[in-house]
Amino acid sequence: MATANENSVVSLRSNPFSRRSVEEKKRIKELGPEQPDKQIQQQASDRGRSYTRGFSRLCYTKHSWLAGCGVSNALYCFPCLLFQSVGSGTEALWTTTGVRDLKHLSEKCKRHESSRSHLDNSMKLQFFGRVSIAEQLDEGYRVGIRRHNEEVTKNRHILSRIIDCVKFCGAFELALRGHDESESSVNPGIFRGLVDFVASLDGALKEHLETATVFKGTSKTVQNELLDCMLSVAREQIIKEAQKSVFVSIQADETTDISTQTQLVLVLRYIDDKHSVQESFFDFIPLQSSTSESIATALKERLAAIIPEDQKSKLICQAYDGASVMRGANAGVQRKIKDEYPNAHYIHCYAHQLNLIMQQATSHISKVRIFFSDLGGFASFFSRSPKRTAVLAKMVAHRLPTSSNVRWNFHSRAVNTVFEHRQDLIQCFENIRDSGDFDPKTMREAGGMAMLLEHQDFKFFLELFHHIMPHVDLLYAKLQKKNIDAVHIKGSIQQFEQDIQIIRNSRHSMGEQSSGSLTSKRRRVLSSEDRQNVAEEICNTILGHTRERFSFTDHLVCATLLQGDRFEDHQGAFPEETLQNTLKAYKMLNGSKLKTELSLIYSKVEFRACCGAVDLFQLFMENNLEDVFSETVTLLKILITTPMTTAEAERCFSTLKRVKTFLRNTMTQERLNALAMLSMEKRLVCEMTDFNQKVIEKFAGLKERRAKFMFK
Repeated sequence: MATANENSVVSLRSNPFSRRSVEEKKRIKELGPEQPDKQIQQQASDRGRSYTRGFSRLCYTKHSWLAGCGVSNALYCFPCLLFQSVGSGTEALWTTTGVRDLKHLSEKCKRHESSRSHLDNSMKLQFFGRVSIAEQLDEGYRVGIRRHNEEVTKNRHILSRIIDCVKFCGAFELALRGHDESESSVNPGIFRGLVDFVASLDGALKEHLETATVFKGTSKTVQNELLDCMLSVAREQIIKEAQKSVFVSIQADETTDISTQTQLVLVLRYIDDKHSVQESFFDFIPLQSSTSESIATALKERLAAIIPEDQKSKLICQAYDGASVMRGANAGVQRKIKDEYPNAHYIHCYAHQLNLIMQQATSHISKVRIFFSDLGGFASFFSRSPKRTAVLAKMVAHRLPTSSNVRWNFHSRAVNTVFEHRQDLIQCFENIRDSGDFDPKTMREAGGMAMLLEHQDFKFFLELFHHIMPHVDLLYAKLQKKNIDAVHIKGSIQQFEQDIQIIRNSRHSMGEQSSGSLTSKRRRVLSSEDRQNVAEEICNTILGHTRERFSFTDHLVCATLLQGDRFEDHQGAFPEETLQNTLKAYKMLNGSKLKTELSLIYSKVEFRACCGAVDLFQLFMENNLEDVFSETVTLLKILITTPMTTAEAERCFSTLKRVKTFLRNTMTQERLNALAMLSMEKRLVCEMTDFNQKVIEKFAGLKERRAKFMFK
């Protein structure tokens, strides 16, 4: 490693360049001339006026060969100093005592640049460490270089096409290898088939596949090496973007893949150079156990590679799926991470919270639990027989989605479908009973389903949840967005509570509408008053759990400081307590300046139209107000970087299962990571214009290869 002053004038004069080793000479050439600020000043007079002339660093910009010396306080010629070849007279000053005459410095520089000795020494410096001029001028050498580079260009083109095929398979989660990849195979797999298709459009690739004997590029080994290189390039880009960002958050979730191997997914959230929120998949981490110690150790290892030791304060949030091993206040993962990264506040998954709220609302009320059980029976009835499905398609022309306790949007689809097509379903069941084409069991079940659709209690709950579920869907969709922020979350939850409140207040009219003539006596029917009470209980349960589970912790109360619809109220009464909680949570903020900036923002009507932190942040950045509202922008970056959901982690897990299912063969962990990266980070890979070239360079540097991929 070169020292800081190897290229200084003092060092070069005491230990001449010619006496140094080749390695030292190369380091000095790479460092270039030392160019410190000079304290040269000269008194001069012109037409009776005295003035002081001082040295300017612009001289270094105009003349890159200039070297400064802090000891002699003079300027020297770097090439001439290295090779000690200067003529007599004034030219010798550039290597001996140095030049201090500022008045004639420009003239002396121009004259020295034109001197033979300077040109000769500059040429020596440029050619040092390279092939000699004689060898370069040798025709045979030049022809060899040209042929080598032509071959490298061709090989890089071939490898780039193969990389494109791997990227395509990864982006669309397609298996790379087939069961039989031999030349005579009629089903060699998607990757080989895609390579053959590209070869039919690319003559160079086709010729390579037909004639190659050294490197064909389609083997299992090459595929794995390319995947390793692609993963490495993508990760380096993500780390580069994350390290440039002021703040970083992590999102983690664990699951088991189809081989029952426990996996931990790690996702990074940050603001990139374009001021956009990015949630980037980083790694699938194999775990030996699911203990908090094991998970925390794995996360710390990855974080050490992402966040430098002196920048631990930039990790401002950690989000998990809500498992007890994650959230433990004393011994959980979040506590172990926070001990090392003090600003890493723990945030729960809000999309996961919404599902828990709906589960609580339905599982604790027996009538509602029975309703969703009955509702699931419709999809189950038709899914068991293609013949039944054919009648459904003919009569209703609409499939019945299967319900799911994990994803409540499936419940919503089932409720809406049955509500909108209730009469068609009744007719469908009656046709099944009357047609005589079905077995007695089917006819018996169809009769029961038809009676259920006519039952007043079922119709009441169907209508009630037909009103509730759209609001659940809307909130769920907002919680799943990547660019959601705390301000937006707060407003969305308040709107959801208002909508449920309206439904609860209108329960009387709903109960009256559903209390008609009783067409079924097989079940005890709820009275109008009972229905009103149950509807009120359902809405109260949803509202209660919403307020409890979505209550912001102390360090997230700061979101209300930048909630546009509150700016007018804040102008009248500044939220001093909220500001103090914010400063307590994020000690890097300047409290007095932040208060001044917020007071100004609250007083401006224009800012009240911003519906979230992202909008306000984009407004500041687009109008170059980052320096004016520096503390507010810092707070906005914190709010935006703080994830409100682990939606990305959930998407990663679904991809993990798809990749495993598609491949159905033994893979190394790196291969799985690479395929997942190509699938989930298509944007990143596509936006990197030099992605293929970086992969090729890494691939060429893995080991000595008989095929040539590096230019001379």
